[in-house]
Amino acid sequence: MFLGLYRHTIDNKGRLIVPARFREMLEDGSYITQGFDRNLIVLRPQTFEGISRRVNQMSMTDPNVRLLRRLIYAAADRADIDRSGRILIPQFLRDVAQIDGEAVIVGVGEYFEIWSPESWERHERDLLDTEANAQRFATFDLFSLE
Repeated sequence: MFLGLYRHTIDNKGRLIVPARFREMLEDGSYITQGFDRNLIVLRPQTFEGISRRVNQMSMTDPNVRLLRRLIYAAADRADIDRSGRILIPQFLRDVAQIDGEAVIVGVGEYFEIWSPESWERHERDLLDTEANAQRFATFDLFSLE
């Protein structure tokens, strides 16, 4: 499971150091694509392929399905870890997430996200709003998962 929050620099070629504890989970490679919040998501191959199977079962006559396919596939790229523990983030994806020079890496369970520091700070403010969180998450019933 991908957990934690990290800050790393991105070099001028677009390479980002992946946190050491994430690397072993990406031994089979990974896919990187556009996220839903002006961020990027990095998924293990089995997770990406599972999402792909589900999306491909949806009707392409539905305009929202077509948008979802474009969001996932048009912005996707294979991201293998090099010997220095880095992945290459293509320029078009760095542009999508407005990432330049530094990135925030956020573990979110089955995948991890990559954010620009500015976007993450805005998003984090929402996460720190305890009143709003109580309302947002009240119906999730998180603690009866025995």
